[in-house]
Amino acid sequence: MDDRLSAPAPAAPADIPSLDRLLHAPPFSALIGCYGRSRVGTLLRRQLAALRERALSGTLSRAELTEPALATQLAAALAEDGRSRLRPVFNLTGTVLHTNLGRALLPDEAVQAVARALTAPVSLEFDLVSGRRGERDAVVEELLCELTGAEAATVVNNNAAAVLLALSALAARREVIVSRGELIEIGGSFRLPDIMRQAGTRLIEVGTTNRTHPADYEQAVGERTALLMKVHTSNYLISGFTHAVDIPELQRIAQRAGVPLFADLGSGSLVELGDWQLPREPTVHATLSAGADLVSFSGDKLLGGPQAGVLVGRTELIAALRKHPLKRALRVGKLTLAALEAVLQLYRAPEHLAQRLPTLRLLTRAAATMHAQAVRLRPPLQQALGPGYAVTEAALSSQVGSGAQPVEQLASYGLAIRRLTGPGRTPSLARLEQRLRALPRPVLGRLAEDTLWLDLRCLEEADESAFLAQWAQLR
Repeated sequence: MDDRLSAPAPAAPADIPSLDRLLHAPPFSALIGCYGRSRVGTLLRRQLAALRERALSGTLSRAELTEPALATQLAAALAEDGRSRLRPVFNLTGTVLHTNLGRALLPDEAVQAVARALTAPVSLEFDLVSGRRGERDAVVEELLCELTGAEAATVVNNNAAAVLLALSALAARREVIVSRGELIEIGGSFRLPDIMRQAGTRLIEVGTTNRTHPADYEQAVGERTALLMKVHTSNYLISGFTHAVDIPELQRIAQRAGVPLFADLGSGSLVELGDWQLPREPTVHATLSAGADLVSFSGDKLLGGPQAGVLVGRTELIAALRKHPLKRALRVGKLTLAALEAVLQLYRAPEHLAQRLPTLRLLTRAAATMHAQAVRLRPPLQQALGPGYAVTEAALSSQVGSGAQPVEQLASYGLAIRRLTGPGRTPSLARLEQRLRALPRPVLGRLAEDTLWLDLRCLEEADESAFLAQWAQLR
């Protein structure tokens, strides 16, 4: 018998139920109650249009047009459409402060502070003592001054904004002297000279790429000079035959010229990282003590807080920044200030910082701890992947990330996944990496040298169960 004669005829466009009929059908009532009639109607209209296209091409079956089948398909579409684009992931890339993954993780204290600010009115710009309008910087200014030794402080939405505000308020239509070796470019081709042009300042480059001397600055100072600027090259390193002018010498030159010295620290550590056997980084306190009049730094890099740009320094300079129109455009909201205040409070007890601040906790994880974790995780991962892959423990090197300490490596440990040759159909490592990214909580590793590397530095033991639970979906 010819199978083509016994096969059911495909559905025609006329067989597709109307939108109005489906919206009044019982299987769709629960969806309308959950998602709302407007949202259900929009996606259902889209679903029916796709079905008509299939009916016209002869690929639509009548079984797909029952009300339960249509409701099931619509429920899946609604759930997918409503899923947040901002999804939690497992960061096994080996980069702790990963810009593309949101940089610093906030401690519980900051999360609770943000929740309080979200659910109740807060004294953001209200002075509870005088009963009058206050200044939002007051939420964190006292703490910042205590921790850095500054006279005053202000906060904007990121460090690039901090630099833009400082240059606009203190050097518009005047000159700023910077070493040629410090004309940095940060992520997204965002360059310091571009910021200076936007601020309306004239960049005066001195020295060469690898060597700049005090005389270079002295010869460049003139009547139009507004600032001397020192930029910490946190995202690259020039080595070999080099020379740079330090903060104390620059301060002497700036003082003789009668202009402020502005230091952009970028990642901006508040503590001496060497105390935890980490590579050293200039601290904000040390930079101010050495003679900088104004210092800018990020809140979400080595500080371990929310995205913010912090400016600390002399009272009259901070006052000038607050008066500038850009300050209002660049100011932060209550959620950032709530999180930043909570993080800064942790710095008042530095002996507990490595346990309470996630950034420092991840940076200081012992390689032996990660090795033991790799030993635990290897067997279940091997079982989930099957005989087509080999999973082995591997010594790795992590990095701080976000432009901080670009050449420094942290001894780490993780897992190496390699595809085995031979019979059978084993998906490529690229396909496996894609499947890991498609998990409910995506797993992000690093594909290189015909190996998928999973660095365990950022996988804390409390997250192991959730991490392992979804690997069964790869079978």
